[in-house]
Amino acid sequence: MLDGLLSPVHLVFILILALLIFGPRRLPEIGASLGKSIREFRQAMNQIGRPTDAPAEEAKSPLPPESSK
Repeated sequence: MLDGLLSPVHLVFILILALLIFGPRRLPEIGASLGKSIREFRQAMNQIGRPTDAPAEEAKSPLPPESSK
């Protein structure tokens, strides 16, 4: 259904359209902010998928003995 949706011709057309809309000065800023957003999103997804060490260490440490009165 969506075969060939992003062929090289389509990508070039999208880049030219973005250049016309945002201009040559603004386009690198948009690309940098988009790359930074994607990087932060991937880091957040990796942190969600990987358990943290702090709760595991707390669970492994023995509880202090209770004082009997």
